Amino acid sequence: MRFSATLVLILAAASAAKTHNSHPHRHHRRANSTSHSVISSAWFAGWHVADFPLDQVSWSKYTHMTYAFAITTPKPSVISLESSDQQLLPQFVATARKRGVKASLSIGGWTGSRYFSPSVGSTQNRTAFVTAVTDLVQQYSLDGIEFDWEYPGLQGIGCNVVNPDDTSNFLTFLKELRSTSTGQGLVLSAAVYTKPFADTTGQPSAKLSEFSQVLDYITIMNYDTKSTPSSGAGPDAPLDDSCAPSGSQFGSAKSSVSAWTSAGIPANQIVLGVPAYGHSFVIPPSAALSGQSTNGNETLSLYPAYTANNTRKGDRWDGDGGIDVCGNPVGPGGVYTYWGLIDEGYLNADGTIPEGIDSDFDNCSQTPFLYNQNKQIYISYDNAESFTIKGNFVNVTGLAGFAMWEAGGDYKDVLLDSISAF
Repeated sequence: MRFSATLVLILAAASAAKTHNSHPHRHHRRANSTSHSVISSAWFAGWHVADFPLDQVSWSKYTHMTYAFAITTPKPSVISLESSDQQLLPQFVATARKRGVKASLSIGGWTGSRYFSPSVGSTQNRTAFVTAVTDLVQQYSLDGIEFDWEYPGLQGIGCNVVNPDDTSNFLTFLKELRSTSTGQGLVLSAAVYTKPFADTTGQPSAKLSEFSQVLDYITIMNYDTKSTPSSGAGPDAPLDDSCAPSGSQFGSAKSSVSAWTSAGIPANQIVLGVPAYGHSFVIPPSAALSGQSTNGNETLSLYPAYTANNTRKGDRWDGDGGIDVCGNPVGPGGVYTYWGLIDEGYLNADGTIPEGIDSDFDNCSQTPFLYNQNKQIYISYDNAESFTIKGNFVNVTGLAGFAMWEAGGDYKDVLLDSISAF
């Protein structure tokens, strides 16, 4: 795996940037932190607790941890938690508190955002929703709430309720929540798409500065980046895509931070969301390989063509597919956690590439790729090198920190330690 020349440039820039960045909006600085990346966070997925229990979290390396998920319901006064989550969440909060980590609960997610729109869509509903949120906070002694409503004003999974005024209604709701005695002391955040919230026309809004007055920070989910059969299999979490083929520029860390800051969210209130997993594609060698390099190894093609809806199950945490909450059939996700890549033989335990696996590092997206010729599986993922580069990007640009989906996807803190190095 070759070391990226871009990383050397970022390291130099980081050294210079440390002398002039200031961060007036940061409220939760660790006393022992040597990095200016104050927010070191991840999501804890309750449904994986059997494989990744609370005592396996490296609590001392985090400042914030977010429990996933509570979900919206047709009644604004009701926010739903599975019975297993109702039992586990108090343990999560108590453990985080004991370790000095801020404990938040995420509301929404890909399948749980269907009723955000009506919940904030009228004065009566907003007040009921505020009460539901503050009741949750008090019941579970939460430090914070994250709203994982990724697409206000736009459709997400396919059956979300949508209103052209979603963004403005969301802001009005947040103002009301923040004005309550409970809301005043909360760490309020939002997990967001790489493009700013939609305006009434459905286009990215250029005026979102008021959100910075009611949210402590936003987390840009720089992962699950779109690929299409016509543009080819691309990176899952690109740092940059300005040098990618024009048909494959779906968003990156650089472009999303630029878009959100231009819309009025200060850089020091932006957290970069990063993935401890990768996506796979079924691709024949004729498309995945572009020939031999000078050392005789196979060279991977970047953005190789693939067939739509042709996915295979990834590691043992990946879903089998079935019928989603909208009633639509979905296939397996083809997702591999970082530890899953090791379990399945795509990586050695030390992160090196085993015999029989082809690999490459894309200097545009600053992410690695793997390929198994026998299984015809092509994987875009993140490793220690790409996470180090992302950590430097957070540092250089003066972002508030990072958030990893999910804490249990790492392997012996390889990714966490890499992105935290600066």
